[in-house]
Amino acid sequence: MIEHSREGATHVVTLNHGPNMIDPPWQARMLEVLDTVEADCEGDAGLVLTGQGKFFSNGLNVEVIMGLEGEDRVRFGASMSQIIGRLLLLPVPTVAAINGHAFAAGAFLALACDYRLMREDRGWICVSEVDAGVPIGEPMMNLLKAKVPPETARDAVLTGKRYGADDAIAAGLADGKASEIGLLGEARKLAENLASKERRIFKTLKRQLHADVGAGFGLEA
Repeated sequence: MIEHSREGATHVVTLNHGPNMIDPPWQARMLEVLDTVEADCEGDAGLVLTGQGKFFSNGLNVEVIMGLEGEDRVRFGASMSQIIGRLLLLPVPTVAAINGHAFAAGAFLALACDYRLMREDRGWICVSEVDAGVPIGEPMMNLLKAKVPPETARDAVLTGKRYGADDAIAAGLADGKASEIGLLGEARKLAENLASKERRIFKTLKRQLHADVGAGFGLEA
C-alpha cells in the first residue's frame, strides 16, 4: 500500500497500490510512515513522495468514503487533515515525484510537499472537485492559494483543468520535470541538496513560512 525506505539521507515513500486511492487503511499506514520519518529527522535528511506506474494518487476512494458514517467519517476527515498538515510542516525538505496522475486529494498531497517534479511525458495534476461534485474544505483551499499564483488557483478550482508537466510548470503547480527513468533520481537530488541544512533553523523557518495554512489543519507552527 505504502512503502518506506531510507536511502542515504533520503526517506523514500512510495504509494504502490494501483491508483493509490485514499481510504482509512491508507490513512493509517501513511500516519505510521510519518511517525517513522519524524522520528528519524536528525542530521542530513529529506523526503521524496512518489507513486508507481500510471498513478501518483487518484484521490479519495469515494465509494468507501461515502459509506462511512458518524464517528468513522469524522475520524477520516481528521486523519486527512493531519496527514496533509504534517507533510506540510515536516522538518525536512520534501519533494513530490509525480510519476503519474495526481487528482483531487492526490494533488493536495503533492501540494503539501515543498517541491514538485512531474514526469515529463505522462500524467496530469488536477484539482478535479468541480467535476466530481465535491466541495473543497477551507484548509485545503488555503493550501492551494498559498502554493500557486491566484490565477492558477482560480482556473484549477473553477475549471478542473488537467495540467501536464509543461503547463503545470508554467502555472506554478510544479517546479520541474524529468523522464520516467530519471524522475526519482532528480527528486532525490533536489531533496539531498537541502538535506544538510541546519535542522533546527530549517524547521523553524518552514513553520514560519506555513504558519497560517498549518493552523487551518489544526497544527501549531
